[in-house]
Amino acid sequence: MLNDLRILDTTLRDGEQTPGVLITSNEKLKIALKLDELGVDVIEAGSAITSKDEQKSIKTITENNLSAEICSFARPVKVDIDTALACDVDSIHLVIPSSDLHIQHKLRKTREQVEDMAVNATEYAKSHGLIVELSTEDATRTDVSDLKHLYNLCIDAGADRLCACDTIGLLTPEKSYEFYKDLSQLSRPLSVHCHNDFGLAVANTLAALNGGATEAHVTINGLGERAGNASCEELVMAIESLYGIDTGINTELFYETSQLVERISGVVLQSNKAIVGSNAFAHESGIHADGVLKKSETYEPMNPEKVGHRRRFILGKHVGKHVIHEKIKETNTEVTSEELDRIFASVKSLSDMGKTVTDVDLQAITDEVLSINPEDSLILEEYTTVSGNKITPTASVKVNINNKEKIEAGVGVGPVDAAIEAIRKSIADTADITLEEYHVDAVTGGTDALIDVLVKLKHGDKVITSRSTKPDVILASVEAYLKGINKILSDEKRR
Repeated sequence: MLNDLRILDTTLRDGEQTPGVLITSNEKLKIALKLDELGVDVIEAGSAITSKDEQKSIKTITENNLSAEICSFARPVKVDIDTALACDVDSIHLVIPSSDLHIQHKLRKTREQVEDMAVNATEYAKSHGLIVELSTEDATRTDVSDLKHLYNLCIDAGADRLCACDTIGLLTPEKSYEFYKDLSQLSRPLSVHCHNDFGLAVANTLAALNGGATEAHVTINGLGERAGNASCEELVMAIESLYGIDTGINTELFYETSQLVERISGVVLQSNKAIVGSNAFAHESGIHADGVLKKSETYEPMNPEKVGHRRRFILGKHVGKHVIHEKIKETNTEVTSEELDRIFASVKSLSDMGKTVTDVDLQAITDEVLSINPEDSLILEEYTTVSGNKITPTASVKVNINNKEKIEAGVGVGPVDAAIEAIRKSIADTADITLEEYHVDAVTGGTDALIDVLVKLKHGDKVITSRSTKPDVILASVEAYLKGINKILSDEKRR
């Protein structure tokens, strides 16, 4: 059944209702456009009944005439369906509690009453031209004969697709295969919707698809209630790489889409997240890095470019000499074996002190060993920040860039953001450099603590790391950012 796979993405239902996540109308449109470009078949754009803002965001998405089917979540009540209709959606995801537990304790109704609600809602939606995907909530704790009876009633009422939800992630892959294989004998296409409470959402979804389901419900980054839902990027890449089946998804957009959803949702992605995590294609071990440099397949299950990611080597205490040599050669710098030994020893010494060795650190060590005194292209002459509870955070900077003075100002959500924005504007005509990651740690305790700032900057297809440690968080942030920019500009000159 994997060859007939359809992907329904529910990320826009505020991250499948991820706790604390609220995505605005404009942000939802950005994600919807990216999901459409990614190639998902159905975008569940939200639950129209939730609020006026939710209706506005869904309506904005439908007005953009995307190639994907646009869907709204709906309960089996007329007001939900009418509100979805007003948003011009193509379909509704009609969710009906089906287990005795949900019917008795949540709805406090009889099974017959719930079945009548489901049938009436299906007939009403179909009479108004909607595609109906009927989902049974808590299906995996529902007696199968009761489940099939409900499905058949709604099939007769006109339901187009069926979905069985593993609402609290109780399936195992073996049970999932048998469960969905049994339900796939019904006369409508079957969808699988898995939660990740035991970390099995993707495995259970794969098993369900092998059992006969033809549509998978997923979210970007595995967002979702509690432990989340099946991850879109993990599921698709497992199908493509492990089963050798082309899903039709534009996989090269996965990393970009993941970053967009992370930024908008505010849910920080764990660094070791499969496929799209920052460490998914990162190597530190000398043995691993040596193998990857010789042939990537030795320690990578797929090329990072396949998902729009990039390979990177971490300069930690396990790093090998060959990785350091490769990073030095990237800047067109030649070193002798003796010089490389000295650089390698310095990197090891720094990492043994518990420090993350950044690209700027490596460059400084290399320049010291080679007795090179590079001139910074970008020099900060002065900066000023203004912030307060009734003042928009604002910063002004005076910089000297390649012996030319520039003055710029910027605003932001705080003084650090404003200062970085002002500097970014000052170099806009010189280099297109993007701040990819910003991380702050307090090295010591107290309000006068030393602050360690680590940044990742992207220029073209290169990402470099830089850090600064100061008692002033704004100055530490500005200095780390400047060091990174100077590293990038210096590399350009060396090349």
